Amino acid sequence: MNNQTHNRIVSFIWGIADDCLRDVYVRGKYRDVILPMTVIRRLDAVLEDTKDAVLDMKKKLDSAGVTNQNEALCNAAGQSFCNSSDFRLRDLTSRVSQQKLKTDFIAYLDGFSPNVQEILEKFKFRNQIDTMIDADILGAVIEKFVSPTVNLSPLPVLDDTGGVRIPALDNHSMGVIFEELIRRFNEENNEEAGEHFTPRDVVELMADLIFLPVADQIKDSTYSVYDGASGTGGMLTVSQDRLLSLAEKNNLTVSIHLFGQEINPETYAITKADMLLKGEGAEADNIAFGSTLSSDGFPSRQFDFMLSNPPYGKSWKTDADRLGGKKGIQDTRFVTSFDDNPEFSMIPRVSDGQLLFLLNNVAKMKETTEMGSRIAEVHNGSSLFTGDAGQGESNARRYMIERDLVEAIIALPNNMFYNTGIGTFIWVLSNRKDAQRRGKIQLIDATTLKSPLRKNLGQKNCELTKALREQILQLFLDFEENESSKIFDNSAFGYWKVTVLRPQLGEDGKPLRDKKGKLVPNKDLTETEQIPLDYKGGIDAFIEKEVLPYAPDAWVDANKTQIGYEISFTKHFYKAVQLRELTEIVADIRALEVETNGLLAEVLE
Repeated sequence: MNNQTHNRIVSFIWGIADDCLRDVYVRGKYRDVILPMTVIRRLDAVLEDTKDAVLDMKKKLDSAGVTNQNEALCNAAGQSFCNSSDFRLRDLTSRVSQQKLKTDFIAYLDGFSPNVQEILEKFKFRNQIDTMIDADILGAVIEKFVSPTVNLSPLPVLDDTGGVRIPALDNHSMGVIFEELIRRFNEENNEEAGEHFTPRDVVELMADLIFLPVADQIKDSTYSVYDGASGTGGMLTVSQDRLLSLAEKNNLTVSIHLFGQEINPETYAITKADMLLKGEGAEADNIAFGSTLSSDGFPSRQFDFMLSNPPYGKSWKTDADRLGGKKGIQDTRFVTSFDDNPEFSMIPRVSDGQLLFLLNNVAKMKETTEMGSRIAEVHNGSSLFTGDAGQGESNARRYMIERDLVEAIIALPNNMFYNTGIGTFIWVLSNRKDAQRRGKIQLIDATTLKSPLRKNLGQKNCELTKALREQILQLFLDFEENESSKIFDNSAFGYWKVTVLRPQLGEDGKPLRDKKGKLVPNKDLTETEQIPLDYKGGIDAFIEKEVLPYAPDAWVDANKTQIGYEISFTKHFYKAVQLRELTEIVADIRALEVETNGLLAEVLE
């Protein structure tokens, strides 16, 4: 399908909203009708040629008293879905009354197989029927979608001579059109877009980062891709395209299985629908509905590649309550055995659960395969530094870093997303690091690598062009230090949080002791020190060099020592502002004096 045909179909469908819905729905609600109707029309077009076979099969099954008919009907349809009603969509355009149209349209919808019923339910599409009937627009909407001027069928429309009048629309092209409609609707409603829509340029970069570094390791095999916050499924479909492209380039045959989970009903329906529209009915069953945190849809599965853009700065209190309350959580994704602690807790504060999604992915890494697993996940800055030593966020960072899973963290430009201008970062993880990366983490500052948009999309005012994505990827692949790339030992991000005590003095000025002869600490003089893990000589050397010269009676409460981890891009990529020469400043002041004296003279005149 060429771009001209693609754009014409998208514009045609987009125009249905303007033509039929304008006086009935506000623009932000057009999607409630157009998206499910696009799905319905595509499915209807796919099923048209086998409709008679399905109806014949249904008659036979009814006569035989067979109640569980779905599998046989879908086989008759030659698809993973079917419609056993008496109608095709085009049959509904000539109803004499709105009530008859409503009755027949509902019967038509009821004829779809269970996998389509779930999509319609999550779209809440039946809620729109009365609105469209009352406004007398349902018939017009149907007529537009079955118009002979546009073809949503996988078969071409022929002219009287048998030539192709309108080309066929294959599954992939239909999926691309559907994604373009989603993108346009997301732009119409930017606040909603930011919640469950990741800009395509960011998704493309994430796919680059997890696939291209291991391109030479891809074999004739089966691979799985997972997104625990799948939204509209964009990351899964881009990942599939990228992996297929790599396989084709290297003359390989790969089988790809997509898995995801989504909590928002509409976006869940969009993902399932998108897969059905692309002919991937079996893959649609691999999308779970519900919360990944409190109702993991794939508790026993592991995946080769994982990409995600989880919600950040969003409360997960409901999930915490479902898991037994924050202090009662025992889920091994978040509370595990580590560092001689059988209940090492990585539970963050309930106001922000983004790190839990990353831990969920870590728990699903393959440990027994040659390539292991690769993860790319978008977070805001709080995942880098929120949480003190021993707290959940810090423990999560410690768990990943000390297990040597973090390959790189990439700082993206501000204003990359639709509903936020804050800084975002891509975490890249692997449990099969190259030899040169073992024990190290690469930080990449890509904040200046951006191309301005001609028109803002919400707060998104810039993008990562293909050339910029290649530049960022090359920084990653080169694994060299320069102005934009820094490489550190894992330990560089860790520290000991040490409690330093001073004795309580008696009236005679001597240190007080308790009944066991131990010094009594003065609470007012208690302080904490943050000592880098790579400090030469460790805690003892630090205390001797940095504390005892100023407080010779101080000692460390070893029972309270905690290990923490934090990552500061500002610290490692800080660029001092070049101060101006004094002569320049003086010259400017004198120039201002001359200018203001002149103005004063004009006023006095």
